[in-house]
Amino acid sequence: MPVRLPSAFSPPGTTTPTEVLPAKTEGERSPWLHVVDRIGDFWIVGVLGLMILVFGVLNSELYTKGAWLSISNYSVEYLLLAVGQTFVILTGGIDLSDGAILGFSGMVSGWVMQGMIDSHVDNNVLTTVVGFAVALALGALIGFVNGYLITRLKLPPFIVTLGSLTAVGAGPALINGGTEVSTLPPQIGSIGTGAIGGWIYTTFLIAVAACVLFGLLLHRTRFGLRTYAIGSNGLSARRAGIDVDRHLVRVYTISGLLAGLAGMMVMANFNVASPLSGQNDELDAIAAVVIGGASLFGGRGHMLGTFVGTMIISLLVTGLVLVNVNGSWTEVATGIIIIAAVALDQVRLRLAER
Repeated sequence: MPVRLPSAFSPPGTTTPTEVLPAKTEGERSPWLHVVDRIGDFWIVGVLGLMILVFGVLNSELYTKGAWLSISNYSVEYLLLAVGQTFVILTGGIDLSDGAILGFSGMVSGWVMQGMIDSHVDNNVLTTVVGFAVALALGALIGFVNGYLITRLKLPPFIVTLGSLTAVGAGPALINGGTEVSTLPPQIGSIGTGAIGGWIYTTFLIAVAACVLFGLLLHRTRFGLRTYAIGSNGLSARRAGIDVDRHLVRVYTISGLLAGLAGMMVMANFNVASPLSGQNDELDAIAAVVIGGASLFGGRGHMLGTFVGTMIISLLVTGLVLVNVNGSWTEVATGIIIIAAVALDQVRLRLAER
């Protein structure tokens, strides 16, 4: 009987036929499979450590506070997007719209806060809270719409989120005449520039806290277990009584929510809401998740890997600058690492079928 693997290019709950082979017992498993499983779990940590060593040898400034602040600050928006993307990819889907959601939610939030200030609302704390609420609610709403269209209309995630990327991506240019919103409460700038002990930006701490919180949701709750089950085999998950459609809507809502939070972090970092924020960020977020060991077929991945994958990309950017290498090589190196990560996953799958 054929099984079907979920795909971002297929409607949710459908699969691609493939040959079913008899399950192997633990004693019959290929020894190479054990090796590849272990490598698949930890090779990215080794890559990160090797990069730190190599860039540090080439330029010892990598080990300074300034370099660390640069790396961590660069990683904030990509980490938040990648956390949401992890849930989506684990279900066998993909979200191409989270970069656009970041930019749009940030612009709308900045526009609302500017309107409150222009209306002589003197409570800057209230204005900041409203700004955050607007960005989070708008991001979650767009994510919900993505999930609803995917599940109710049975449309492929790739098509739905590509449409959202196009539609939502045009939104920032329609707000505030397509110009930056710079009239913001001082608390926004304080969040972006504040550093605990001079070493940890507040925005980075928020991103890490979100990563830990949603990592616990993924690895320690039934919600996470159902996420893995849907990605491993959506049809079996339905037969097991999981409401796959409802769960997918929640997953895409989480992705949108975190994109909205990322929009606020970018705004805090630059102390302006820019219509250019978030452009192509979804590609780096997807890259971070894949580099972190998640399978694009769904059902395999973990939040620690996503964190390490994000730091690898951030380290690449800062490291190449420190050694005076053209920044375009960042994309080249990232592409090579992505191919290696996907190739390792495919080798693992083939060995598992033997």
